[in-house]
Amino acid sequence: MGKQVEKAHYSFGRYGHVGRFVSYHYQLREVLALNPSSVLEVGVGDGVFGCYLKNQTAIRYTALDVAEDLHPDVVGDIKDMPCADGSHDVVCAFQVLEHLPWEEVPRALAEMARVARTHMVLSVPHFAPQLKFLLKIPLVPELRVAVKIPFPRTHRFDGEHYWELGKRGYPVRRFRALLGRYGSITREFVPFEYQYHRFFVLEKKKKQ
Repeated sequence: MGKQVEKAHYSFGRYGHVGRFVSYHYQLREVLALNPSSVLEVGVGDGVFGCYLKNQTAIRYTALDVAEDLHPDVVGDIKDMPCADGSHDVVCAFQVLEHLPWEEVPRALAEMARVARTHMVLSVPHFAPQLKFLLKIPLVPELRVAVKIPFPRTHRFDGEHYWELGKRGYPVRRFRALLGRYGSITREFVPFEYQYHRFFVLEKKKKQ
């Protein structure tokens, strides 16, 4: 797997939009809730997630990426990671899997499961028109409702994404079934504030 974009792709003006930072919040929230001693992140991006873990926690953080110019700790492919079995408590891949053709995703998930000791945390794009309603009245708990409207559209490779959930042929249930081969889904959600990313937390299956 070669890199798809140049380092400039991750500039603040192009990459660091508000929704992205919402996603960072949930990435950190879900990983920290697992109380890991070590985390492997596949796909460095702009480094915000890793920077927080390295500077604000005692977690041993390792970054893996195919792009050498992003200066990951380990240069490698998610489909063939140069990491020992169970070498990291949690393995993360945020907005990474859609950069692989669908038929290569099982191999990537198998590698994540091999390297993870306990959990995998990931997010992928979920396309769908949305309805959102927020009501805030003083002294009353905030009410939030968000609904994704099914609207199957054929996905066309844009130079980065080979597929997206919600598009024709890629329903969420298909992805859930695939994830179920490698772990048990303990949490799944779409952030109210940014409906384009769907998160999954998987507990690694124990060997029989």
